[in-house]
Amino acid sequence: MSRTSDACRSHCPINFVLETFGDRWTLLIVRDLMFKQKQTYGGFLESDERISTNILAERLKRLEAHGIIERHGPKGQRQVYALTSKGRDLLPVMLEITAWSARHDAATNTPPEFLQAYEANPEGVKAAVLAQLDGAGPDPD
Repeated sequence: MSRTSDACRSHCPINFVLETFGDRWTLLIVRDLMFKQKQTYGGFLESDERISTNILAERLKRLEAHGIIERHGPKGQRQVYALTSKGRDLLPVMLEITAWSARHDAATNTPPEFLQAYEANPEGVKAAVLAQLDGAGPDPD
């Protein structure tokens, strides 16, 4: 299902993003898929932020409905989640958010090497993350 701003309060691009990702959990799931190689429900539950099961289930459904992620595996068995091309298109935004936070949060857990590499060669970092996504297999629970 392709969602447009017709379903939103306005056609403003910032509003569209907020109505798609406007809570604390949705981008963290994208982060886990993109940077932490988490691909299963159990993997997401192990994240430091401690998302509750009901919120995780709802956010996964929302992300799938918006075409950001897709789910693989037989119904009733362990599902493996992956970013769609639409989800992968969030990579530059996610990298910029990470770099901005690393520059402005003295307590960040972002490795200083990431910020140095990203500032020196953003396209190289982007290519490395995409290569990792292309080679990612299911995470063990």
